[in-house]
Amino acid sequence: MRNTFEEQLRLLNQELLEMGALIEHAIQSASEALIKQDVESANHAITFDHEVDQKERDIESLCLKLLLQQQPVAKDLRLISAALKMITDMERIGDQASDISGIVIYLAGKPYIKSLEHLPQMAEASIRMVSGSIDAFINKDLTLARDIIEMDDVIDDLFDTIKGELIDLIRNDPDNGEQAIDLLMIAKYFERIGDHAQNIAEWAEYSITGVHKGAEL
Repeated sequence: MRNTFEEQLRLLNQELLEMGALIEHAIQSASEALIKQDVESANHAITFDHEVDQKERDIESLCLKLLLQQQPVAKDLRLISAALKMITDMERIGDQASDISGIVIYLAGKPYIKSLEHLPQMAEASIRMVSGSIDAFINKDLTLARDIIEMDDVIDDLFDTIKGELIDLIRNDPDNGEQAIDLLMIAKYFERIGDHAQNIAEWAEYSITGVHKGAEL
């Protein structure tokens, strides 16, 4: 019985890795679409979101099966409960990559009002956070989980920088207003991705320690 349970837990980890890879690809495709104003890459990111949604359903079904059939306790129960919480944040990351891509499609062919160096930096940091948070859960790496939680400050700082630059552009030329709002929305979606990755890392921490800041299960 325990061997079967361990095998199912390994399958859960594999499914989480696959879902993580999907959302990382979605973020990367959205970022590339933004930089290159590439509608095809934007559509790829939107397609990934459909796959992410299906993967969430698959993992949820597996977790519920484990809970009902195996009736885990203590650490095993924490692990499965954390996975159920994590996939909600992972699914929302897929949604936000898709939302970014939708704005990119709208902006396609229009010259940008500013250089985009900070937005790709936000994308890169968010991908690192997503990857690291899932790795922390699977490898039971408490140090990594806490490092990822702290990384959210990097994305928040980049968002504040972008917001300040866009406000200045609008102040100097009100005609920049419409695109500035679109670019600010993209930055806000990247910030939210960082927040969700932080949540995943906090659930990874909970699965290891049994403590989650401010959470009720």
